[in-house]
Amino acid sequence: MAYQTIETLVGNTPLVRLQRIAGNSSNTMLVKLEGNNPGGSVKDRAALNMIRQAEARGSIKPGDSLIEATSGNTGIALAMVAAIRGYKMKLIMSESMSEERRASMKAYGAEIISVSASEGIEGARDLALTMQSNGEGLVLNQFANQDNPDAHYHSTGPEIWRDTNGEVTHFVSAMGTTGTIMGTSRYLKEQNPDVQIVGVQPAGDKDSIPGIRRWNKDYLPEIFDSTRVDQLLDVTQEEAEIMMRRLAVEEGIFCGVSSGGAAAAALKLSQQVENATIISIVCDRGDRYISTGVFPS
Repeated sequence: MAYQTIETLVGNTPLVRLQRIAGNSSNTMLVKLEGNNPGGSVKDRAALNMIRQAEARGSIKPGDSLIEATSGNTGIALAMVAAIRGYKMKLIMSESMSEERRASMKAYGAEIISVSASEGIEGARDLALTMQSNGEGLVLNQFANQDNPDAHYHSTGPEIWRDTNGEVTHFVSAMGTTGTIMGTSRYLKEQNPDVQIVGVQPAGDKDSIPGIRRWNKDYLPEIFDSTRVDQLLDVTQEEAEIMMRRLAVEEGIFCGVSSGGAAAAALKLSQQVENATIISIVCDRGDRYISTGVFPS
């Protein structure tokens, strides 16, 4: 009898309909529950593909050290895949990231290196490259690694197309590394060029939404191609947090802040269109954010 391994459980996440938040509308609002991945987020897909493809190219072998700058979910996913496939994992992140995320990475055996909150993800990226130059390991570089969006081209996009029977009209995704939206857009547009791809970003510099960025042009991910996004929608931190809490109490979907941002944007979009099938990504689970105070105590 052939048994599954943890990595075979990455992907094929549920696509479920919002029952109350959607309101009285001609549209169908669906969310893809990426928190159902074994590592708890959409980043499991990219992490697994980046390591698999690096192995296939002969760039790494079990026992090697890997380095990555992360805001949280990618780090957890990479720590999990490194544990499965036998690598040492060094993760660099802002000291402002939640304790649940740090604890999860350490549980998988990863080494955590902190940068200040003011340095943020940009400082973490710079340090990762410096460490690589010093021979301390290989940087997978989710921001410039085509294996990141390719993971979604080969899995997330096909799953959405399959599970909607090709009826998807709009795909809404928060933009962090932009891997999810880039790969999914490429696949869906190949099936139907009329599918609208909507990117979600923070409304302003003061809005701090974990997992969503409005990038400084000097740090814009190299994998990002603006021609693959039809529309950008802004959400405030308050809007993202309110929707995150609504998803829990009105739909029974316990998720993180970026998922709330994507769903808030999807609801704004739903108020502008008719007879549409709108999919947004619920990219992780809410238990990673409890210590931050975004949920009622």
